[in-house]
Amino acid sequence: MELWRLCDLATPWSIHVAATLRIADHIAAGHERIEELAEVAGADRAFLHRVLRHLVGKGVFAEPEPGRFVLNELARGLIEGRVEFDLEGFGGRMAHAWSTLLQAVRTGRPAYREIFGRPFWEDLDAHPKIAADFNAFMGPQGHGTPDPDVLLHPEDWDGIRTVVDVGGGTGALLAEVLRAHPTVRGTLVDLSRTVARSPASFEDMADRVTFSGQSFFDPLPPGADLYLLKSVLCDWPDAEAAAILRRCAEAARPSGRVVLLNGVTPEDMADPALLMLVLVGGKDRTMAEFRELAGQAGLTVSDFGRQRSGRFIVECRAG
Repeated sequence: MELWRLCDLATPWSIHVAATLRIADHIAAGHERIEELAEVAGADRAFLHRVLRHLVGKGVFAEPEPGRFVLNELARGLIEGRVEFDLEGFGGRMAHAWSTLLQAVRTGRPAYREIFGRPFWEDLDAHPKIAADFNAFMGPQGHGTPDPDVLLHPEDWDGIRTVVDVGGGTGALLAEVLRAHPTVRGTLVDLSRTVARSPASFEDMADRVTFSGQSFFDPLPPGADLYLLKSVLCDWPDAEAAAILRRCAEAARPSGRVVLLNGVTPEDMADPALLMLVLVGGKDRTMAEFRELAGQAGLTVSDFGRQRSGRFIVECRAG
């Protein structure tokens, strides 16, 4: 029975369905009876009732009397429609991608395109709404306000005047860095469609930021003191990750540094990162694996430690 409980897909799929139908939001708005919930959610009453009763049995929602559902602590986490659970958006991509795990394990390559017709990043290009959900999930809405202490030694900021955030999305991290360090100027690098949504993040510092809408596989803006890579390399297999690091090394020469946040662990075994495996073939890396990758790109690891928030930071210098 323990093995069966580990294999049971009923609960996660029921949570996805409840989130997609915005059941928690409807209850918060006063629609507690199953008849009302089914009507406002556009669902079959009997089938929805069974799904919600299953979730009640698992501790999500409560049913104080037959046919009336209320929120509890877990259910409140579904209010406002969490993008990672919405089957009609990015959450659906993540959920259905798990069906490709067997093929990925057999071939050593992500099989995302077998389900959705395109590789993950191209699929985002083709579906702006899903791409927007993904950016929201990766930004403050999904992961909280970024920690601007991206250097292991605070005194090192005395020598930093320019920062390039490589693959920085809509600029949440760079904005926090610039707020924390008023004398620093920044450049945000990401695809054009992404940086086009960035200016709102920098309303109070527009004179200190520039935007470079491009791929990070192309030459990066050169000559900055610091190049940031937050949660970027773990999205890519080794060949592509080395190519990104190589572009950073080229741009950072002769005296800049490259800082990696997330995706490297000091332990002998890295996090399996199975979601990244099925979506894009990416992975977390051990320190030894990253040193080898950095060396291929012309970088030398100069320091390694923990950010205040507990995440690991790797500092590199261009050789």
